[in-house]
Amino acid sequence: MYLMTVLLLMAVFPISSIGVDHFYFHNSLPLMLLVGKWFVFWAAGVRLFVAGLRQFFQARFTAEEIFHVTSADALPLVRELGVANFATGITGMVSLAKLSFVPPVAVIAGIFYGVAGIRHVAEKGRTGNENIAMISDLLVFLVFAGYVGFVVLA
Repeated sequence: MYLMTVLLLMAVFPISSIGVDHFYFHNSLPLMLLVGKWFVFWAAGVRLFVAGLRQFFQARFTAEEIFHVTSADALPLVRELGVANFATGITGMVSLAKLSFVPPVAVIAGIFYGVAGIRHVAEKGRTGNENIAMISDLLVFLVFAGYVGFVVLA
């Protein structure tokens, strides 16, 4: 289920949305701006919104399965991470209506995914889900880095 969620929110839905926006609605924005728009909405917006809710309401799962911490002492920190992800997710989803939100959310989410991906690389004995998280985090980081570079240099 995790693999399917990650594939849909971080690849299939954004790429499909770019295609529909460009070919069906004939959006005249440069391709890289469509990439930013739709990856921010899906990979930063919806993905982090859902992750934030889960981290807040099921903090023990994140603490134990992602961070390998079994102590209840970590639960308040996981819930705070959940609130940060929820807030980023909401802002990413609002960016669809307010395109000026796209670059700042791409920077924030790019940093988050880049650091998370690097943290996964350093992890010894990763599980299958951690490998999925590592690969998807690093790929989305590269998408956001390319988009932000395009916007800054344009």
